[in-house]
Amino acid sequence: MTLKQKTVSGLLWSFIDNFAKQGITFIVGIILARLLSPREFGLIGMITIFIAISQSFIDSGFTQALIRKKNCTQADYSTVFYFNLAMGIFFYCLLFFLAEYISHFFKEPQLILIIRVIGLGLIINAFTIVQRAKLTKNINFKLQTKISVIATIGSGIIGITMALNDYGVWSLVMKMLTGYILTSLLLWFWNNWKPTWIFSLKSFKELFAFGSKLLLSGLIETTYRNIYLLIIGKYFTATELGYYTRADQFNKLPSSNITMVIQRVSYPVLASIQDDKSQLKAAYQKLIKSTMLITFVLMMGLAAIAKPMVLLLIGEQWLPSVIYLQLLCFVGMTYPLHAINLNMLNVQGRSDLFLKLEIIKKLMAVPIIIIGILLGIKAMIVGMIVISLIAYFLNSYYSGKLINYSSIQQLKDISSSFLLAIFVGIVIFVTGNLIQASNFVKLLIQILTGAVLSFGLAEFFKLESYFYIKSIIAEKFFNGN
Repeated sequence: MTLKQKTVSGLLWSFIDNFAKQGITFIVGIILARLLSPREFGLIGMITIFIAISQSFIDSGFTQALIRKKNCTQADYSTVFYFNLAMGIFFYCLLFFLAEYISHFFKEPQLILIIRVIGLGLIINAFTIVQRAKLTKNINFKLQTKISVIATIGSGIIGITMALNDYGVWSLVMKMLTGYILTSLLLWFWNNWKPTWIFSLKSFKELFAFGSKLLLSGLIETTYRNIYLLIIGKYFTATELGYYTRADQFNKLPSSNITMVIQRVSYPVLASIQDDKSQLKAAYQKLIKSTMLITFVLMMGLAAIAKPMVLLLIGEQWLPSVIYLQLLCFVGMTYPLHAINLNMLNVQGRSDLFLKLEIIKKLMAVPIIIIGILLGIKAMIVGMIVISLIAYFLNSYYSGKLINYSSIQQLKDISSSFLLAIFVGIVIFVTGNLIQASNFVKLLIQILTGAVLSFGLAEFFKLESYFYIKSIIAEKFFNGN
């Protein structure tokens, strides 16, 4: 199989993986949102930052280091596996003992047991890191898709069943834990890798030299992404946090998943051609143009249909989350763009520059957090939009220098896609406000209008990124490659 065929196949299966998993999660989330209250979602949101930071330490950048290294040995994989496992146990014990202090911080006694149960997922996930890294390195997303779908359906059934039987927040806890368990079991059952009794200091030092900088970068990014949950949970109510987390989940369905799909596939592919700058730039340029066309259209469309979608899917009790969702769509719109630029720094082995940029950008977020505490959640999200724009220019400036692809060139390449998305979004929004009908009819008309306009305008103006995506789909499904 050629590199292009591997890339297309990887993109297809990664896309199916993420959107099947998130699609099922989305449906399960809608059902749970109707069965549970915003407060119960808010309780889970309060501890998200602690789990996420622990997970960053457990991985310690080794996943990216393994994927980037061209010839990994059994010693490399086994060394990373035992390190991950030891760190998983350590951080579970740490969270176990810190649970009371975290509970006191939020003034929520329920959090003690919730943390101690969800924390078990850290140990379970530690078993899966190397397994995932090997599959990703080989661009094998078909197996990962199968595992994700089974685990997501299984955990969703558990969560809904418990919610129907009035288990409240524990429905969400056990849904998460069941997902971790099923994923780990299936990875070990279907993947043919097993560790050997080897821990190589040489391998550890080599991989950690690259991964340590990504660890620090990851900690900064993870803290930044979740600090808002901590601030809202501390200075507002669990119910307000529930509104925010539900809006954020809607927002992440397109933006974060597109980013994850592109990063998972593009990183090993671009790493394999890292020494050929002209080929690297050409591939990277196509990646940005095609990714941002999809992202811009989806995020503008989501902002336009937010109100009827929320009312139809999860009901009136979640109406306050609409404005949060609309604002977060503009944050999510730029996320794939600056994330892809950061990916290039890793491909070029510049994890040191990656770290420096993360520190600079996250320091700029401090005043945004203060604004949120003083002026409220909406003002904080507006600040997040500003930070996301600054982050893009910083990331693209440095990544562009490495392959001679500047921020200005990138903006020129994606400007037509942005203008198309803005026009389509405005038309969808106005259409929704003019139509006097049920939320279902209104939403259906808005989606159909957006789809027809997007495809029609892309064809009429012969948008290059659109025809590139179209050619990939045609080649994969109609030419049998």
